[in-house]
Parts: sequence; structure tokens; C-alpha cells
Amino acid sequence: MGYIATTMSNLLHQTAFLNLTWGNYVMMIVAFVFLYLAIKHDFEPLLLVPIAFGMLLVNIYPDIIADLSTDLLGVEHAGGLMHYFYILDEASILPSLIFMGVGAMTDFGPLIANPISFVMGAAAQAGIYVAYFLAIAFGFNGKAAAAISIIGGADGPTSIFLAGKLGQTTLMGPIAVAAYSYMSLVPIIQPPIMKLFTTEKDRKIKMEQLRPVTQLEKILFPIIITVVVCMLLPTTAPLVGMLMLGNLFRESGVVRQLTETASNALMYIVVILLGTSVGASTSAEAFLNVDTLKIVVLGLVAFAFGTLGGVLLGQLMKVMTHGKINPLIGSAGVSAVPMAARVSQKVGAQADPTNFLLMHAMGPNVAGVIGTAVAAGTFMAIYGVA
Repeated sequence: MGYIATTMSNLLHQTAFLNLTWGNYVMMIVAFVFLYLAIKHDFEPLLLVPIAFGMLLVNIYPDIIADLSTDLLGVEHAGGLMHYFYILDEASILPSLIFMGVGAMTDFGPLIANPISFVMGAAAQAGIYVAYFLAIAFGFNGKAAAAISIIGGADGPTSIFLAGKLGQTTLMGPIAVAAYSYMSLVPIIQPPIMKLFTTEKDRKIKMEQLRPVTQLEKILFPIIITVVVCMLLPTTAPLVGMLMLGNLFRESGVVRQLTETASNALMYIVVILLGTSVGASTSAEAFLNVDTLKIVVLGLVAFAFGTLGGVLLGQLMKVMTHGKINPLIGSAGVSAVPMAARVSQKVGAQADPTNFLLMHAMGPNVAGVIGTAVAAGTFMAIYGVA
């Protein structure tokens, strides 16, 4: 009987019930909420499902993301499963591969056909710089403030990339979760801001059909952007270079197999690894603290100001073009591709069901991806990070 009692006691003490803190249960509830939003309401399930499940796993079994360790006898112990996934985040490998997939999936034609979209994409980066100075005011150092501020671009991969490059690995989990959460909540966060700063008449503006873009233009565009941007900010090469390489696969028309792999199989494999490892970085000990709360608030402020900057420049463009630009497309200047463009379309269609803004909004949307990468490269140049 003593053997049975000891065995049962050992089994009981090995269960998670006796080893978890109240914080772990809080984070598990957050994971359930994310899963509910993803599955029930279809809020970017490709992002939220792996993130939420990684969050659930790490708060049940924290050692799943444990680092490599050596005991007192000098014996090296392997890290947890998610530790090896997370290394790929820290080394900027997964964010760069995500960019290649985005490039292979995205038509840059609307941006080429309407170059003014570049300006709108730049304006939507205003939230990044607002958040940067606010983060410093909140007590973060310069590098941490820069890493946090990129959340304003609604670009999860770039947020992870910059946090790793600036050595802010302790903040990478909260930054990445905030960035991906706001990306997923674009349909909820953006419309109230868009409607507040536009009139119904503004939202009903119909834009002229974009001019046709030649295949030569589409082939030359990624090559020229790579040369120009990477010559000015070489540190952006992993992101901008991979984005443009993926797009060149798509537009060259001679590497169909590479295009399909980059935009499908490889993209989804990377999303699984990136999403679960990001979620697994949110153990209660690492996530439930004052700095995380500050990051979440700053991320929301950054995202709101990014949306506002794009809409206000859209209003200016409307005036300068005598009503030919619908200011709603400016909000798509954040980097959430193609979610932000779809929101512009949805809000415009609510005012006039015959108004089709999606392709017009894709121009600022793609420009925003490039703009956020440039902002990240600028911060790396400021802080001397190669």
C-alpha cells in the first residue's frame, strides 16, 4: 500500500494543477479568449490560433520554452521545443521568410499605378514615431522604445525583427503579441477612427479606375526598390530584400514553382512556427508585469495614430486633387496586408455599396509594409546596429 500511495503522490505532484500560479490561469483565460475570437468571429485565425495555442501550452508547461542549461555536474540539458522555434525569431529568420511570402502573395500593381500611395503609406507611419517618444516618456530606454514603437505599423514580423536586432529579447514576447493582436483587431480598431475623421460624403467618393500596369513595370519595381532602399538603409535588406524577392518570383512569370512554395507551403509552415513560438513567449512570469501593460497601451496608441495619420493625409490629398481621392484609403497605410485594405473597402461600401476601394487601398497598404521596414532600418541606423 505504501508503494501505491507514494506512486499516486508522485503522479499528483507531477500534474500541472499543483505547479501553476494564478498568473498562469489568467494567461490561459487570455488564450481561450483569443481562440474564441479566431474561431467564432474569424479574427485572423491564421495568426491568433497558433499564438493562442502557444500561450496555452507555455502556461500549462513552462519548460516548453526553457533555454539550454547546464547543471552543477556540468551536464547540458536540452531546451524545450519552443526554444528552438524562438531562436529562429531572434535570428530574424522567420520574420524575413514571412516577408518573402507576403511579397509572393501581393500584387504591387496598385502602388505602381498610383505612386501617391507611397506618401499615404509614409503618413500612416506617424504612429510609430508618436509611440517612440511616448515610450521614452514612459521610462523605456531608446532601444526598447524603438522596438515597441514599431507596433504602430501593425506589422508583427517587423516588430520581432527589430526587437531582436536591438537586443530587446526580454520584451519580444509582449511586443510580438501586441503587434499581432492589433493586426488581428484591425476590423474593430480602425473603423471608428476612420468614421470620426471623415464625413459620409467623403466615404462615398468614387475613385477613377487605376491605369493598367505593364509586366515590365512590375518586374522592374522590386529590383529598383531593393537597390534604392537597401543602398540607403542596408540593414533593411533582410526584410525589404525578401519582400521584393517574393514579389519578383510572382511577377517574373518564370518561377511558378518558387512562387507557389513561397506563398503557400513555406508561408504557412513559417506562420505555424512563428505564431506558436510568439505565443509560447507569454508565460505568466514574463508577461504579467507593468512593462507589458505599458507596451499594450503604447501599441494601441501607436496603431490609432497610424490610422489617423493615413486618414488625415487622405483628407489633404482629397483637397489637393479636388475630390478625386477617397480619404478612407489612407488608413490602409498601416502594414496589415491585406486586412487594412479590406477595412477601407468595407467602410466605403457601408456608405455606398457600389463603391469599390479595395484596389485603390492596396497601394497605401503595400507602401505601409515598405514604410515600416524603412522605419525599422532607420532605428537600427540611429542606434548603430548592423
